[in-house]
Amino acid sequence: MPNYTIRVYGICINNQQEVLITHERIGDFEFTKFPGGGMEAGEGTLACLQREWLEELHSEIEILDHFYTTDFYQASAFHTDTQLLSVYYLVKVSEEIVVATAKKKAFSYQDEKEEYFRWMPIHLLTEEYMSFLVDKYVVRLLKKMTRRSES
Repeated sequence: MPNYTIRVYGICINNQQEVLITHERIGDFEFTKFPGGGMEAGEGTLACLQREWLEELHSEIEILDHFYTTDFYQASAFHTDTQLLSVYYLVKVSEEIVVATAKKKAFSYQDEKEEYFRWMPIHLLTEEYMSFLVDKYVVRLLKKMTRRSES
């Protein structure tokens, strides 16, 4: 029987046209992605996303709309025998999220896992900035969406 993992992410854009991203480290593996995480047994995608944002950002969100679901094969970066399915939603935070840094910072390596969040201007965000193939594709879609809304 094939192995699958489902991950759910929130794309939050503030009034300054910045998108919230997260830099994370697990052991020696560092990566940049959109906020969110893995769906647990008995959970739906919306409940998963709301739980992840409460756990990681201590923030409640309003889920505005579905943005994208992976439509190509992607192996998990952590378990190569597992297929990854990623679901992205546009979200709105109940109150503005204040982050400690506007620039990428170094990890302390004092804990096994570290993460921090930052607002990134959409016009500066590039595919190369993100670590995972699916997030790179979502950046491309996000830029296309923001160009359409500007015209």
